Amino acid sequence: MAHRHSTTSSLRRLLITMILNFVITIADVIGGILSGSLSLLSDALHNFSDGIAVIISYIAIRLNERPKNQHYTFGMKRAEILAAVINASSLIIICFFLFKTAYSRLISPNPIAGGLMVGVAGAGFLANVIGTLLLRKNARENMNIRASYLHLLSDAISSIAVITGGLFIYFFQIYWIDPVLTILISLYVLKESFSIIKTAVNMIMMGSPENISLADIKNEIESFPGIQNIHHVHVWRLNEREIHFEAHIEVEDMKVSETSQLLRQIENRLVEKFQISHVTLQFECGVCDSKTLI
Repeated sequence: MAHRHSTTSSLRRLLITMILNFVITIADVIGGILSGSLSLLSDALHNFSDGIAVIISYIAIRLNERPKNQHYTFGMKRAEILAAVINASSLIIICFFLFKTAYSRLISPNPIAGGLMVGVAGAGFLANVIGTLLLRKNARENMNIRASYLHLLSDAISSIAVITGGLFIYFFQIYWIDPVLTILISLYVLKESFSIIKTAVNMIMMGSPENISLADIKNEIESFPGIQNIHHVHVWRLNEREIHFEAHIEVEDMKVSETSQLLRQIENRLVEKFQISHVTLQFECGVCDSKTLI
């Protein structure tokens, strides 16, 4: 029930954030055209991508809530990971487009209306701050929402930079600061986007969680009486909340009822020490020729 309430709350916050971003996108485009500011137009592009990112996040959460079926025996729990990759990848593409445009502006600076630039960027900053505050709580525990949160946070920082640049342009007519700020903002977004993609791809490729040591798991399991060896181990993240583990367990000759008791003990130990939520063990006695860990 608590999880359902959390999901409903997340969806509501995403919808509010989406509306805010599309409104600010329209304002930034109009303001950028009228003022001649590349920073405002880049901010508009960021805000538009934010709105799309939020839509993708919303759809992914809905898919994640779908029950398991014969075609998707895990359900669609990885939809949110895929959404995070799509959102972060779109940011990377946008950043390279902005690099190219900013370079052109550095070579041929254009006059910019600094006052209008500051006013529009200020409104955008307020909207982005509201959006980041709405998504901040859920961003800690959900990569999908964290990608959308990053979109909004980068835009909030971008708006501050645009406001600062607008003030310099208004008072000192320093027009080159507009493309320079665009490059700096894009570099920050690029760094954070690559970080999200690295984590998401590791999950998609079923890589072992970085905080889990297979050697430590081996030592823990082999410390139980009656267990001779653990081998053919697999450990991976299904999504951000679920870690799955499977292995072959070489045991002394014992009853099936005794292995059932051993299974419960191992499950409790893995949850307690490694936060592994789903355990599948194959107990055997003198079956596998290879006894390697992996």
